[in-house]
Amino acid sequence: MIQFNKTLVTDDELPWEVVDPKIKRKIMSYNEDIMLVKVAFEKGGIGTTHKHPHLQISYVASGAFEITVDGESKILKEGDVYFIPSNVLHGAVCLEDGILIDVFNPMREDFVKP
Repeated sequence: MIQFNKTLVTDDELPWEVVDPKIKRKIMSYNEDIMLVKVAFEKGGIGTTHKHPHLQISYVASGAFEITVDGESKILKEGDVYFIPSNVLHGAVCLEDGILIDVFNPMREDFVKP
């Protein structure tokens, strides 16, 4: 079983992983069935259009983003949410520095493999 080794997690104990010069993430917690990831974007950061078999739901914790899901785009800001069904193309453009909280089911093994 794949499992994160902590159940009570404080933000400051986890390192940021640089995804690209304007995007970094922290894998906050997970097991085989679910994963929560905090993703920080600088203005102009682009979450390239992609798809994956995982279900995803994301919460805009701060900032503003143009989110595209299956060809439909909308500007979302703090407090908004978007849902990604399995294998649907989606992407994000950061319009104002911000943080997304992504939840995946099942967990993203590709995020934890070296």
